[in-house]
Amino acid sequence: MRDTPPHGPGIALRDYGLAELANAIDDLARRGRDLHDGIHQARKAIRRTRALLALGQPLLGPGVKLIDRELRAVNRRLSPLRDAHALVQTFDRLRTKARDEATRTALAGARRIAARQRAAMAKDPAFAVRLRHEQAIVATMRAALTGLPWESLSIASVTDAMAATARKASTARERAFASDDADAWHQWRRRMRRLSQQHRAASAAGLAVPDGFDKHVTEQLGVLQDLSLLIAQCDKHAAFPAYRSVLRRFAKRTLARQRKRLRSVVDAALSTAP
Repeated sequence: MRDTPPHGPGIALRDYGLAELANAIDDLARRGRDLHDGIHQARKAIRRTRALLALGQPLLGPGVKLIDRELRAVNRRLSPLRDAHALVQTFDRLRTKARDEATRTALAGARRIAARQRAAMAKDPAFAVRLRHEQAIVATMRAALTGLPWESLSIASVTDAMAATARKASTARERAFASDDADAWHQWRRRMRRLSQQHRAASAAGLAVPDGFDKHVTEQLGVLQDLSLLIAQCDKHAAFPAYRSVLRRFAKRTLARQRKRLRSVVDAALSTAP
């Protein structure tokens, strides 16, 4: 662990947030083949910044809520643009899980349709206008970040905030395991992702982070999210009606298996934890 600066971790955390938002601004400027990955990376950087801001509440004052709210709104508006790309990636990842030719054919056919839609969206002139608008908002929020009272943060306050996030993640896990409700599992994934992002920020600022965090669990929750996205796309308005029934059935079966496997892995880890 690096030595924490004598003035506390606040300045280092601020610089981490400034760097993340600078990356987001650059990523939103990417075009051509890099456009969709740029949106993906920008949204990740914004989520990391929001996780950082949560470490500082309420000590960072009322301004932090405004910044967080605006960054959240940016990510929500970028979500449909990201989903177009995520769906294509989901089809690519799920092809290895298909056990029969009908499912493989459906995945390939639906992927072609999703890829055409993604390409059409990227060519829309309004698309670039929207990205520039969001980029400007992120730049404004980055400037606002410097005005927060970062010096008010202490090692203890940051550690306590991470512990609170860990407790929320634990509660969300219990709710998810108690049901097959998609929202409960999604909430657990979000809590785990935020905890991982807060550990990342704290480590970058030279703070010690708790041992025992299993990043593999977060990755597996991402697989579940892929399947949930596919199920959501298989409604009556599906862009690939010829493949809808096959893909919905495949996604639901695979989702059930993945949840069962994840429950088993986590329960085993908890039973051996000190």
